[in-house]
Amino acid sequence: MSRAMVIVSVLVLANLASAVAVIKVKHASRELQHDLQVLRVDQDQLKVEWTQLRLEESTWGNHDRVRRLARSELGMSVPKHYIVLGGTP
Repeated sequence: MSRAMVIVSVLVLANLASAVAVIKVKHASRELQHDLQVLRVDQDQLKVEWTQLRLEESTWGNHDRVRRLARSELGMSVPKHYIVLGGTP
């Protein structure tokens, strides 16, 4: 075999190896893009759920609601005489 044939053979094999590597990298890139898209959808769903939970928390902690439930369900009332710290009674 001549030296030129060896060089050509090595270059052909290198070219094939390079092509296989490119295919593997493209495939990995597509898989990562898909995973990223799935994670973005999950993130959007979690953001919506978090917003709903914050809204629910603010509703449950509303002072008027707490006062109403304290009076109606627990029979609580404001005492006739109480001391307000830092203010006037």
